[in-house]
Amino acid sequence: MPASAALEGTGLAEAQLESHTTKISYRQLDLVIRNVMRLSNVPSVALNAGRRMHITAYGMYGYALLSSATHAEAREFAARYIRVIGPICDVAVSHDHPTVAVTFEPMHWPNPAEDIHRFAVEFALSAHLTATGDRVGQAFKFSRVLLDYSPPPYAAVYQSLFDCPVLFAQRNCTYEYERNDGPLALADSRTNAMAREMCEQVLEEINRAGGIAADIRQILIQQPGRFPSIDTIAQQLGLHPRALRRKLEAEGVSYRDLLAELRMRLAIEYLRKTQMTNDEIANRLGYSDAANFRHAFVRWTGKSPSDFRFAVRA
Repeated sequence: MPASAALEGTGLAEAQLESHTTKISYRQLDLVIRNVMRLSNVPSVALNAGRRMHITAYGMYGYALLSSATHAEAREFAARYIRVIGPICDVAVSHDHPTVAVTFEPMHWPNPAEDIHRFAVEFALSAHLTATGDRVGQAFKFSRVLLDYSPPPYAAVYQSLFDCPVLFAQRNCTYEYERNDGPLALADSRTNAMAREMCEQVLEEINRAGGIAADIRQILIQQPGRFPSIDTIAQQLGLHPRALRRKLEAEGVSYRDLLAELRMRLAIEYLRKTQMTNDEIANRLGYSDAANFRHAFVRWTGKSPSDFRFAVRA
């Protein structure tokens, strides 16, 4: 499709994508994904796109991985600095010999019942396969893939692409592969030191530029269920409430949006991964009763809590 069609509504022009100085927000990324989902006639478009994400597409982050001394060092670096590439999914890595398990969760699309959640997971999963293959050799493959949504109509594409057991309707999204802590073929200490230094600078910039919304999210998540008012948060941040609202408006978000986003994420996690009742979840999220929680959840996801829990575990 024409780039202009995929970029519709983002305020971005195709030429801007050729510049390494262009910065893209998650709001713009969300619009692009939704445009692609609406316009593409290829159901597996996210899997196809991820396969094109070679390790050099990630700039200095990619070169740092390639030049790491060992596989273990590369894994440590990848986990620490992944935010410098603006990932679609956040990741956590664990390794119990002889397997490495990489668990990942979409940054801004937490509902596994939504197509955009599946799109984000598919893109990240396929991109990880390509980039890791570039680093360790084209014989690299996953040993198992777990996904937190139901099989899509094109589930056979997963089997063809990943060539390993693929399990749907699981508690989280994870891929596993055989562990190797040995040396890397392209290790180069000077290149690695330079790339690491540049990634550290970028990560510091990202942390400084997180914005007031990021500060509020951090405050809200500290005590789920006892969410402070915007006046209390303003006091904690040393701001007048009106000044805080203006800063949020400049970032295109409101306190109500942030609170609803956090409540939705927590509710989805509780329904997917615990046996908590609706009353218990309502209390944990600061609702006066289960009915108010149910109404809010239907507004967020289009499903009742019970229907959602049944769907993700079916």
